[in-house]
Amino acid sequence: MKNLPIKIENFRKKHPVPKKLRTPLAIISLLVWVAAASIGSQYLIGYTLLWTVGAETLGTNMFNVLYQVLSYALTIFLVIFVPYKISKKGKTTREELGLNGWPTWTDIWLSPLGFIAATLVAIALGALFSLFPWFNASEAQDIGYTTFLYGGDRVLSFVAAAIIAPIAEEIVFRGWLYGKIRSRLNMVASIFIVSLLFGLVHMQWNVGVNVFATSIILCGLREMTGTIYSGILVHIIKNAIAFYLVYVMGIGL
Repeated sequence: MKNLPIKIENFRKKHPVPKKLRTPLAIISLLVWVAAASIGSQYLIGYTLLWTVGAETLGTNMFNVLYQVLSYALTIFLVIFVPYKISKKGKTTREELGLNGWPTWTDIWLSPLGFIAATLVAIALGALFSLFPWFNASEAQDIGYTTFLYGGDRVLSFVAAAIIAPIAEEIVFRGWLYGKIRSRLNMVASIFIVSLLFGLVHMQWNVGVNVFATSIILCGLREMTGTIYSGILVHIIKNAIAFYLVYVMGIGL
């Protein structure tokens, strides 16, 4: 493992990529890596838990929380730390992740404005896509919780869905991926590419359109502030409201 970065760099020197292809290939590699890590982690953790505890136990809310936490942890590890270990070019700074410094009051007051903007853009795009017969705007997103939640189930599920998920997804998409792509492309192209992938990995049309719209605003906030802190807060607000409406109020169940 220690010699792997050296071997990779030696291979690159012996087999250089034409200059015209370097940026497109780099972007494609980043997108494939993040998509594979995000989706692959879910399947790997899911089947591991299925094999370990069985389908009946895995279907409970507590194990669904465990599944989500482990999936996000593995995704972050694969996306950020594996490239760091195998290649010199895979090294990532806090600034590139958008985690430089600490959250500020600006991040805090921008978060409700960002949430409103993301909601409006999502509504507009949803209305546009509703013109197509194959688009079902009312289809619910399945994140594993299918009943009302109470007590400890409610607390842990809320933490997983409304806090851990937003933080992990912002670090991976608006942090690592956006930072890498933005160093190679202009702002508009970077926002579009990251948002498109973020929508696709959700693997559901109406959810994909919604999170694509949200990602546009979150990427914009990163451009404005230089960090992902305000984006994390917007994401938390969005997920917290959705969690309350669906799993506390029962709307959409």
